[in-house]
Amino acid sequence: MELNADFKARVVIHSDQVEWTASPMPGVDRRMLDRIGDEVARATSIVRYAATSQFSAHTHTGGEEFIVLDGVFQDEHGDYPEGTYVRNPPTTAHTPGSEPGCTIFVKLWQFDMEDRNQFRKTMADELAAPVGGVALAELHRDAREVVTYSEMDPGAALVNSNVGGIEMLVIAGSAVEGGETLGKGAWLRLPEGQSLNIVAGNDGAKVWIKTGHLRHAKAPTI
Repeated sequence: MELNADFKARVVIHSDQVEWTASPMPGVDRRMLDRIGDEVARATSIVRYAATSQFSAHTHTGGEEFIVLDGVFQDEHGDYPEGTYVRNPPTTAHTPGSEPGCTIFVKLWQFDMEDRNQFRKTMADELAAPVGGVALAELHRDAREVVTYSEMDPGAALVNSNVGGIEMLVIAGSAVEGGETLGKGAWLRLPEGQSLNIVAGNDGAKVWIKTGHLRHAKAPTI
């Protein structure tokens, strides 16, 4: 399966307008944003766990990275409330689920296969003091990518010119990019060579951004 697999193209998806599709596990649905591969895939998705639902135990052969967008995600290692950012690198394993229900933004098979840096962070706790109406947190940095979280005041501007492609999720509020308003849940991917220029809307914006990673995009090899 290929979905938005041309990484030289600009892509915008207003995810709240995308129908939920069932996963192999009852009570777990997803909105696919990009994908290369079948059930084992390099994938970016929004996944919804119904209350008391659970996914089967599995090992992250290609790594897993996620943000809890609402509710509480859970596994045998703990509870992960809204606003938590998690990196589970290759070789990690768990049995995920959610008693109260939750929604997560998740990326699979997008790690360096030698990466073993596992952590969880509360994104808001990582924020530095605002500059020009933008408070920035660097969540992760390695030779392949940089991951940040920003909280923007209304009307504040953010520019990112990092090489290697840019990806952004609007977690809350809204932002204008290229004349298009991106509301909560909007996902933007810009190819290498394009810069990100956004201005927060009247309600401000909370955005997650990853850069540098698109040059490494490929289907899983197992």
